[in-house]
Amino acid sequence: MKCALIIPSWVPEDIFSSKTAGSQINYWQPLGTLYVASSLMKAGHEVKFLNGAFMSHSRILWELQDFKPDVVGIYSTAFGWKKALHAASQIKMIMKDVFIIAGGPYPIAMQEKCLDDTDDINAVVTGEGELTMVEMLKRLSEGKSLEGVEGVVYRENGKIIKNLPRRLITDLDSLPFPARGLLENDMDYVPPPATYKRKPVAVMATSRGCNRRCLFCFQIDKTRKSGIRFRSVENVMEEIEHCVKQGYKEIKFLDDTFAADYGRAMRIAEEIKKRGLDLTWFASACVNQVDEPLLSAFKDAGCWAILFGAESGVQKDLNSIKKGITLEQTRKAVKAAKDAGLTVQTPFLFGIPGQTYEDGLKSIEFAIELDPDIASFHAITPFPGSELYDNIDKYGTMSDDLRDFTYQGAAFVPYSMTRDEIIKLRRIAYKRFYSRPGYVLGRLRKLNSMDDMKAALKGLRSLFWLWAGGNVSAGKRRGT
Repeated sequence: MKCALIIPSWVPEDIFSSKTAGSQINYWQPLGTLYVASSLMKAGHEVKFLNGAFMSHSRILWELQDFKPDVVGIYSTAFGWKKALHAASQIKMIMKDVFIIAGGPYPIAMQEKCLDDTDDINAVVTGEGELTMVEMLKRLSEGKSLEGVEGVVYRENGKIIKNLPRRLITDLDSLPFPARGLLENDMDYVPPPATYKRKPVAVMATSRGCNRRCLFCFQIDKTRKSGIRFRSVENVMEEIEHCVKQGYKEIKFLDDTFAADYGRAMRIAEEIKKRGLDLTWFASACVNQVDEPLLSAFKDAGCWAILFGAESGVQKDLNSIKKGITLEQTRKAVKAAKDAGLTVQTPFLFGIPGQTYEDGLKSIEFAIELDPDIASFHAITPFPGSELYDNIDKYGTMSDDLRDFTYQGAAFVPYSMTRDEIIKLRRIAYKRFYSRPGYVLGRLRKLNSMDDMKAALKGLRSLFWLWAGGNVSAGKRRGT
């Protein structure tokens, strides 16, 4: 069958303030969609990928008409659901017989509700999509019903039918590598400015799942019964070498915590170094899972930066979100990473349940104390499927506009704070952290490339806007 996988058209201003988007915007390789694509291609289907980050809605429709797919898969997050509905409606208008499937974080979380929202979508994938999509297309190609296909909610004869969930994939090594060859221009896919060294950048996941229970995190495995599912070191290295052969110069590892298995993380670093790969890389880790020997091994293997989820400078707030770390562990991890010569990034959250405005100010002071190379300050977001979303009345109030469901907009307001205070804290945090003379001079000394210069200029423009009284929330809504 012919299958088109699409991400509906969007622009940076849908998420970020138009004045600060230049220093915040990122275009990740859509790893989940590319895994589905490679699985379908392995099964013999013809696949086309259309990314609305780089093409207009009208061009997507034109490409679909030219390709004439039997099936269209639409990826959606919470904030993108309205655009997904619009895309589905427009696609059905020009190709009434096409079978439309929705997948991604929002459909996985909301399941049959997505079919309640529209008659234009025929089915929803309710978990990991690789095996489910292959089985669905096999059934559709044979003219058979989707009855019994695990991991699917579908519409048949006017009724919504919910099949049993599909068990999580345990043998991740059995999956084909993501179909990066479907990307039109790999140089377009970059993380936010200042968070990569070399282009093109590939993203990779060496594991799936998490055994932690952070309040704001969405995991398919809500019970955490399956914990973390690891790929073998050999399989990871095979994909890394495959990326290098494809011309990628840097890899951003998207594992929830790359160092969850200390020994395995060490072996990956040692293998990268042993093979002498021309590669730089960036990873995320939990502060209580690293030490200087591991971080030094990362550095020796080409790792240049690491992200630690600091989240707050108040222990009470860390306990509220069930982070499972202490402030002292964060201090030690940041110091160890700096001592190893790594660039350090630390995100912080405002609007945590029980957090006060004064607690938020303390978090800003803690960020300044840590003095990471990059700090980001977000509004905690109750993503559908997270514990925060499922128990919203216990913790605060929630926006009814899904377009607020990014870390930029205050979609959630705890009973202990106001929305205006969250927005104000974000503005103060960025101004105070990035306006320090010592910080500015230190960053200027580290400018080594044209990309570094461009990132610095974008940051300065954003900082000027903040000093002029602007904010870092998304601007006016655009129509679909």
